[in-house]
Amino acid sequence: MRTKYLLSIYDDEQTLMEAVPHIKSTGTSIYEVYSPFPIHGIDELLGYKRSRLPIAAFLFGVTGFSLGLLMQSYMLGFSKWRINIGGKPYLAWPDFVPVTFEITVLVTALGMVATYLLACKFFPGAPNLQPDLRVTNDRFVIAMKHNEVSQTMGDVSAFLKQHGAIEVREENIEL
Repeated sequence: MRTKYLLSIYDDEQTLMEAVPHIKSTGTSIYEVYSPFPIHGIDELLGYKRSRLPIAAFLFGVTGFSLGLLMQSYMLGFSKWRINIGGKPYLAWPDFVPVTFEITVLVTALGMVATYLLACKFFPGAPNLQPDLRVTNDRFVIAMKHNEVSQTMGDVSAFLKQHGAIEVREENIEL
């Protein structure tokens, strides 16, 4: 579904950071900020909650650790065809450390890649979520839903340009 957005485009991240509080002070909610690179401190300005990705990473790590230990314990200690390696006991726990570590890292990395791609909706056939292609190069964009802007387009455009926007426009976009 296409929605009408008001896009204000900036050429500098510092100008954008200074404009965000001014926009929020008018009561206008910001839908999203797009930039070619991460802007430190923008999360706090926009009021975003802390990411839950570290929790997912921990859970994937615990899963990988458990799978590594269970796999080796079964294969070397409880399987019908146990392998006696160099006369050592079947369940020699110190020998499990390298393989367990590697499986933990593998499961965590693959799980985090999948989680990130799903969270960001980067899967085959997903629509392009960039409101302006210049965002991938050198521009910064603040997107606001048009129906949440309380003033007329002329007033908003003048206000945004006063606070550093180099371009302000309305667009129907599927974000």
